[in-house]
Amino acid sequence: MKAAVLIHYGKAPYAVQVDDVREPKVAPRDALVRVRAAGVNPVDTMIARKEVQLLARYRTPLILGNELAGEVEAVGAEVTRVQVGQRVMCRMPVNRIGAFAQYAAVDENALAPIPDDYNFQEAASLSLTALTAAQALDLLHGARPGNTVFISGGTGSLGATIIPLAADRGLRVITSGNARHEPRILALGAEQFIDYRTQDYTQVLRDVDFVIDGLGGKEVKRQLGIMCEGGTLVSLRGGPNREFARREAYGHLKRALFTVAGMCFDRAAAARKQRYRFVYVHSDGEQLEQAVKVLAGRGVKAHIGDVLPLEEAAEALTRVDAGGAAGKLVLVP
Repeated sequence: MKAAVLIHYGKAPYAVQVDDVREPKVAPRDALVRVRAAGVNPVDTMIARKEVQLLARYRTPLILGNELAGEVEAVGAEVTRVQVGQRVMCRMPVNRIGAFAQYAAVDENALAPIPDDYNFQEAASLSLTALTAAQALDLLHGARPGNTVFISGGTGSLGATIIPLAADRGLRVITSGNARHEPRILALGAEQFIDYRTQDYTQVLRDVDFVIDGLGGKEVKRQLGIMCEGGTLVSLRGGPNREFARREAYGHLKRALFTVAGMCFDRAAAARKQRYRFVYVHSDGEQLEQAVKVLAGRGVKAHIGDVLPLEEAAEALTRVDAGGAAGKLVLVP
């Protein structure tokens, strides 16, 4: 089969080649999926640059790709959740990525059925972001209908899923971005939009209940400043901390490393009697199924950008680095 293989780590231009490789072996709890589309995400470029080794230890040569949609072609002897011929989507298990290929062997517990509302390309573009959104929202300690949540930089592919999922939970959503996206974002369920070019969100917002941080860096502490006492900030970019290491059941060494790495955020949050949480999305087929049901039920359309052939995987990664895309880049094997 054809697959996009990372030959060695490094920055763009990425050392990715589309080669003939062996089809993956199907374990008893695996489904063999004929990949029809694969989403391209910032995490793919982070893996290629060897920036997530503490979270997941990969070795080159490595078939890249973290989310896919396709058809089940075969199942292992112990599989019960999916069947041959079924349309499925997933965020691949962190320790078994490889969506940029014609076939992938995926643990059945990572797979979710594709709603009739979505085609393969749409499903591939939703898999990772919908699951990330659901897991981030689950970390909002004590959230209840009527609470406010600020989602920084909510105009991208993640915002297209997390805003309607948050609204479905009864949360009042505020987000920021370029004003040209405002009508689309309000239609997704946001109640307030802040144009980052003309407004500083720290001067506009006060005492919001929760923050979901999509920016990281120095913005984390700025976002803590707009949150009320007792609030929780969930970061997708700020970096892991002790609570994350404990939640993911890492060993003593990684717990110690992440405790030190996240200490500045933990201390800043604790000083305001707040909580800092970090999320690195893991596979969960049942959770993904529920999330996409909500999105389909609310009529949420997938936000797809360019669709490229698998042979242009390296170019797709470079485009993700450049940013500014109108939607999720999708590869078609």
